[in-house]
Order: sequence, then structure tokens, then C-alpha cells
Amino acid sequence: MKRDEFYAEARTDLSGPLAGVRVLEATTTWAGPMCGRLLGDFGAEVIKVEAREGEVGRRVQPFLPKTEPPVSFLYATANCNKRGLTLDIRSDEGRALFLRLAAQSDVVVENFRPGTMERLGLGYRDVRAVRPDVIYVSISGFGQYGPDAERVGYDPIAQAAGGFISLNGDPQGEPVKAPTFIADDLGGLHAALATLAALRHRDQCGEGQRIDISLLDAMLFQSNGYLTLGAMGVDLPRLGNEYRVAAPARIFACRDGKLMAGVLLDRHWQKLAAVIGQPELADDPRFASVEARLQHRREVDEVVAAWMARCSVDEAYAALRKADLPVSPIRTYAEAARDPHVREREMLQEVAQLDGSIAPITGPAAKFSRTPLRVRRGAPALGGQTDQILAELGVSEQEIAGLRDRGVI
Repeated sequence: MKRDEFYAEARTDLSGPLAGVRVLEATTTWAGPMCGRLLGDFGAEVIKVEAREGEVGRRVQPFLPKTEPPVSFLYATANCNKRGLTLDIRSDEGRALFLRLAAQSDVVVENFRPGTMERLGLGYRDVRAVRPDVIYVSISGFGQYGPDAERVGYDPIAQAAGGFISLNGDPQGEPVKAPTFIADDLGGLHAALATLAALRHRDQCGEGQRIDISLLDAMLFQSNGYLTLGAMGVDLPRLGNEYRVAAPARIFACRDGKLMAGVLLDRHWQKLAAVIGQPELADDPRFASVEARLQHRREVDEVVAAWMARCSVDEAYAALRKADLPVSPIRTYAEAARDPHVREREMLQEVAQLDGSIAPITGPAAKFSRTPLRVRRGAPALGGQTDQILAELGVSEQEIAGLRDRGVI
């Protein structure tokens, strides 16, 4: 299918499938902002509330090259498709304005430590008093209840607490955390998904509700059933680059580099045996089934590794692709960014930054044929739309000036 075929019936008059939904976001760093980013990508109007000094994510390096003032890669990525408002929610006037905005919002998202918003007078009950059917999303390290609810919880802590780190890394080496903010990402993803479900329930029943998202819970849910196996005493050794449920499936060394290749089905093995010039191994009882190959993992790995070692990466990749087998060179993100397929899928979109420069920002993953998604605007300048948002709320220019003089905005 060609791209134009997929989007043949696309509408251009909507921001996305969530057009008309308003989200009020009081978040910092990654998990909360990622929830807002996803909802914004889906077409919701997202208003990001920050303290006057700006949230932590603005100061996280590295900065996008040649931006002045410097723009954090983290802030630029997680805060697209939002408008920005500065507001001192610790002040009485700031709290009052937040609640006025909440009263006009379908969703409120926050990711502070449990109890923080309640102490400020901006918790679920407070917001519900002004917007009874609100969807109130709270994201934290360990959730709103439970023995560890009040613990400080960041991404690597959730990775460690949930067991992920224990299985990540070389079998003979140290446990290794993920190179990405995987717990934050999954927390933000589950928060956005739960918000969609809650909006659907509200549409059907007229009821709002609170959503409690824990980074730890998100990591455990996405542990591929390992939590169940652990609870039942099943041993889970660290496998490094090997695949627990299939063999041969790992990183192989070629003459000039490495690639990932795998045999997930028995018919794959039959094809691979032919590719490596040993068709007789297709029916070898040691290798003919998944169960047999797992029992003889070292032997089958050695057979394939010997063939790979004689090939260049390009030769092995071409041969395996021709046989319709799963394979990929081990690429850097810079190499992935140059991939024509990545570009065709619009996973990089040219977006104006705060200083007017253009940067290739990661685009939405989901593709909607009728309501296409896009990065409609870059991450907002600190308080970039404060006056505009307050004016929409009915605050006069004189009142806005007074709020600014008093340090509320």
C-alpha cells in the first residue's frame, strides 16, 4: 500500500480524533508530559501549567544543536502539541485560576508525589467540586495507595523495583538499566490509554473518575508474564541478546559488523538451513522444532554464527531478506534517522522551536486514516500562551498585568 492510498479519505478540518477534548496538564520531566503529548497528538487541546521558573525538563541536557536560548531535547520531544501557561499554584490566586481552568477541562493530568496536589487544594475532590465529570489522572512512582505509595519513585527506580534490570544485560555482566526512560514511557502510555477509556465511560454514563497510574505497575504489566513466572518460582536467567522462547535468535557477528537475526517458527528454520548452505539440517531432529532448538541452543547458534562470520553485514542481510527471514543490522539512532522508511512513516517531522529554528522531532506512532496525526506545534515557550489562555478564561488585560506584578504568572 502506498501512503496516499492509506490517507485517501483523510480529513483536514480536525486536529485528530480527540478534537474538542481539553486537557489541563500540571506535570514535569517525562511520564506526565508524555501522557499529555499523546493526548495532544491525538488532537486534544492541551494546556501545560508550569511554575514561573519552568519545569525540570526544560533544563535537561543535551540541548538541540544551534538553538538559542538552548532547547532541551527532552522538553522539545515530550511537550509538542501543547500551549503553555505559567502559574504559581502555591498561591491563592494561582489555585483559583487553576480551578477555573479545570472547570473548563475534560481531563486533568498531574505527576507529582501522592498528596502534593491535595495539599495545594487541587486534588481530585477539589477539581471534582468544580467539574463533577472530570477525568483526573495521577501518575507517580508507586501509586496513590499501598505501603510504598509515598516513596520517591523515578524511572530507574521502577525498573529496578519491578525486576526489569535483573534480566537486562549480559549474562556474565552486571544488571543494566534500559537506555531509554522505559518506565516513564510506559507510565505515560498507560495514562493516555486509561484516559481514553475513561472518556468513553463518561460519554456512555456521564461519570468522571480518578485514574491512578504507577510506573512500577506499568513496568510489571509489560513484563511479558515474568511477574507470574516469578510468583510461581520459575527460574528466569538473564539471557542477554538471546531470545527466551526461540533459537537461533540473537545478535550475530559478521566480518564487518553485527546484525540481529532470528528463527521464530519452524518454517523459518527450514528457510535458514537452505540460506546457510546446509539444507539437510532442516529436518535434523536436534533443530527441526522450536523445542529441539531450545534444547540445543548452543549447537544451533554455532552453526548459524559460523555462516554469519563468513559474510559481510550487507551480504547476510540481503540473503536473509531475500528468504523473507527477520533480520536487521544493529543501527545507531543517527542511522535510523536517515532510513527512508522512517522518513516515509513521518517518524521525524520538521518542527519550529522556541528560537524559530527547525528541528526534526519524533512524530506520532499511530497512523489514523481518517483523522491523521501530526506535530502541529512545537513545545511551548515558558508561559508562551499565558495571556491568551487567561483572556479566554475571561481575565481582563488589567487583571493579567496585576497577576504578573504579584508573581502569580
